[in-house]
Amino acid sequence: MPLISHFSQSSSSCENMRTNALKPEEDAYGQEIWACYQGREVFEIVERDDGYVDPSALGPKTYFTKYRDWAPYHKQAMEFVKGSVLDIGCGAGRHSLYLQKEGFEVLGIDNSPLAIKVSKLRGLKKAEVMPIEDVSFKPGSIDTIIMMGNNFGLFGNFDKARELLTKFHRMTSKNALIIADTLDPYETDNPDHLEYHKHNKKKGRMGGQVRIRIRFRKYVGRWFDYLMVSKAEMKELLRGTGWKVREFINSEGSPYIAIIEKV
Repeated sequence: MPLISHFSQSSSSCENMRTNALKPEEDAYGQEIWACYQGREVFEIVERDDGYVDPSALGPKTYFTKYRDWAPYHKQAMEFVKGSVLDIGCGAGRHSLYLQKEGFEVLGIDNSPLAIKVSKLRGLKKAEVMPIEDVSFKPGSIDTIIMMGNNFGLFGNFDKARELLTKFHRMTSKNALIIADTLDPYETDNPDHLEYHKHNKKKGRMGGQVRIRIRFRKYVGRWFDYLMVSKAEMKELLRGTGWKVREFINSEGSPYIAIIEKV
């Protein structure tokens, strides 16, 4: 069956698409992926709203890693994938491309136009510019949603996550799964992070709800909320959305992957 027949967008989704599209000068994330794809030396700069800056030379390169170089817990997570796959925040397409090679029908989406351009150039057959907020497909269109690369964070905050999870429940098949990568933000001894958690909670936010933006050379991305949760917080967040945790796949550190199934 052709890929497009699985991923049929609802009419409301089509009408709302690209209403808040990134301007080229705002696509800092895409620019770093584009530069890395061209073989340039690239650093990823993440700026938090309290002024904390975290530079990383590994970030962009990680988006291009092959399956053989993935961490064991990422490889293990791929064993749960079934049917038609929606890759939310696909970036340069590393997970989508692997699954496509394995014979799965995959649609990769990202809000970065340049990231989607790179994923297509690397061979991803189906990729669309689409932020998570605009995700809306006809009931039963999707069997597996993957949110790898810490992309559980794209849920943003507690209320937005629950709203999107309810939407995901409607558009997925009866035995669908969500495979979501995140990390426990509280497993740290960094005083700046611990203080940030306290300030968040005082403001009524989740401790691991960070407000960040990406910088690359002269490009500055938009501010956005990115959500990291403990396992207990994830279970609480899922309650009442029609989803529950089937199992957790642990790494050697604070990152972990949740295999989430319908109740």
